[in-house]
Amino acid sequence: MQQRRISCETANKLDLLNVLKNLGFHPAKESEKEAWYLNPFKPEKTPSFKISKQKNVWYCFSDGVGGTVIDFVMKLKSFTILEALDFLSNDLLFFSFQQQQIIVESKKSYEIQKITNLENPALLKYILERKISISIAQKYCQEIHYSVGQKYYLAIAFKNRLGGYEVRNKNFKGCLGKKDITTIFNQSKTVSIFESWSDFLSYLTLKKEMPEENFIILNSTAMVKKASEILKNYSKIKTFLDNDNAGDKAYNFLKENYNNEILDNRIHYKNYNDLNEFLIAKKLP
Repeated sequence: MQQRRISCETANKLDLLNVLKNLGFHPAKESEKEAWYLNPFKPEKTPSFKISKQKNVWYCFSDGVGGTVIDFVMKLKSFTILEALDFLSNDLLFFSFQQQQIIVESKKSYEIQKITNLENPALLKYILERKISISIAQKYCQEIHYSVGQKYYLAIAFKNRLGGYEVRNKNFKGCLGKKDITTIFNQSKTVSIFESWSDFLSYLTLKKEMPEENFIILNSTAMVKKASEILKNYSKIKTFLDNDNAGDKAYNFLKENYNNEILDNRIHYKNYNDLNEFLIAKKLP
């Protein structure tokens, strides 16, 4: 059955950064308010394509054009408006709604219905698509059922230090409750730092056995300073951050603020955006 076509209004509320990410484009540099990319329409060496995060619009300085989500898809794919809407409708599950994330994180107008063991088939399928071990995911994650207004949602939940939850399913990523880091202690003098829970679980999937390490999952590189007091206790710090501007900033912050031995493990997945992307591409025995 053909997917119902979404409206122009709905399409233009899709988060442009996620649309580009799922089409294979990643920022060359990024700040709190904007993200810069190499021109997605033709080769170039200096980033000239800018996204305003607040306005959710783009402008390409080298081409002198800009616009909305629909305008981007039309230009990239040489689509008509209807073709662009069909494309976004068919791939809707791959794109996150910016509006929903604002509701959940900022206004907190949500209600948690229940938290259970991770068993929902759709969520387990998503875990498998990320090539993460089901048993490892079930050990560290839960299944959360929550509502926003009259709408009901189901997601994978990863708990942080303050009792908040990083929530994720195939079409949404956000946070319920207070944002913070997650810590897992195993009485080790070595600590491994990850940007997201999916990278942490990817690491354990690749290792197959629990390493004798402690773990800090930042749940966002913006949280790196939250780990400051903890990191003073370690002689060796291993980092597994993303290969992007935010990952560079977080790693440089650690290098500048600690005399400990700090290892940048991105060299092992330098051709991939993050550790989970490396896992997905890797052929496991």
